[in-house]
Amino acid sequence: MWLAAPFAAASAGAVRGGDGLVASVPEWAKFSGWQWVAAALVVVAGILASRYVVRLAGRPVARRFQRQSVAQIILRLLRLGIVAVSLVVAAGVVGFELGNIVLSVTVFSAVLGIVLAPIVGSTINGLFILADQPYEIGDMIELEDGRRGFVDEITIRYTKVITLDNTSLVVPNSVMREQLVTNYSAEDERVRLGLDVLVTYGSDTERAKTLLRRAARNDEAVIGGGPDIRIGSARYPARPTVLRSSFADDGVLLRLRYWVTKPYKIPTIESRIRDRVWDTFRTDEADIRFAYPHRHLVFDDTSGTLDATVGGRDRNATRGGGAAEQHDPTGTYPDEEQ
Repeated sequence: MWLAAPFAAASAGAVRGGDGLVASVPEWAKFSGWQWVAAALVVVAGILASRYVVRLAGRPVARRFQRQSVAQIILRLLRLGIVAVSLVVAAGVVGFELGNIVLSVTVFSAVLGIVLAPIVGSTINGLFILADQPYEIGDMIELEDGRRGFVDEITIRYTKVITLDNTSLVVPNSVMREQLVTNYSAEDERVRLGLDVLVTYGSDTERAKTLLRRAARNDEAVIGGGPDIRIGSARYPARPTVLRSSFADDGVLLRLRYWVTKPYKIPTIESRIRDRVWDTFRTDEADIRFAYPHRHLVFDDTSGTLDATVGGRDRNATRGGGAAEQHDPTGTYPDEEQ
C-alpha cells in the first residue's frame, strides 16, 4: 500500500508515453507479436541507458557526496529508476492499462509488507547506518564474535565484510545494528593494547617493569613516546607503561600497556611483544621468574592409609610388584625330592 501511490503517479506518464509509442509505429511494421518485440527493445534500451547515465553521473555524484557508500546507493537508485520507467513503458506497449498496473503494485506491496518484512527491516536499518555513519567502506571493524575484517560494500540491505582470512562475510543491516561493532579505523587509527605478565613474589618487580617497557618500545609498530594521546577529555601517555595490576594468588600481576600506530596486524604485534618479553626475562641477570600455580597434596585422617616403601628392590622381584622368590644355589626347590 505504501508503495502504490508514489509509483502510480510516476508510472502514469510512462504509460502514456508507451501509448504514444504504439501510435507512432507504422502499419507495415505491425506484424503478429510486434508488441512483445517492441517491449523487449524498450527494456534493453532502458538497461543500456541506465548504465550510460550512471557512468555519466558517477563523478559528479562522487564529488557531491564524500562518503563512498552514499554515492553508490544514489547511483543504484538512479539505475533502478531508469529500468523501472522502461518496464512501465514496455507494459504500455504490450497493452497493460494504468489501473492494472496500480492494482498489481498494490497487491505486490501487500505481499512485500507481510512476507518480506525482514528484508524491509534490513532496508530501513541500512538507511539508519548510512545516516549514522558508524563505519565506512575501507574501515577495519570487529564483530561481537571476534571476527575482524574490512568493510567492502554497504547497501541498504546488507554490509559486506572481507575478513582477515580473505573470506567474504555478508551481514544483514538489521543484524549489524543489533550487535556491537568495533571500528578500528574511525578518525584515529592508533590503538592501545595490553599484556598481562605474572611474576613471582620473589622477583625484582621494578626490573621486570623496566624490561617490559623496553620490550614494547623496541618494536617498530609501537609508539615509543611523544605527545600525550587524547581520548575525549582525558590524556594518556604515548610511551609504553607498566602498572602493578594486582597481587594474585601465585604472584604479582604486571600489566603492560602500549600504543600501536596501525590496527591492521594486531595479532602479529602482540606475538612479537610476547617473544621479546620471553627472551628478555630469560637472558637478563636479574632474578625474574614467571609465576605459575603450585599445588600441594595434603592427606589427613579422613584420606585413608597408604603403604609405601622407599629403597631398592630385589632383582628377582616380579614385574607385577610381588614378593621375591627364594633362590636355591643347588638349583632345586624345597618341595622337590632329593
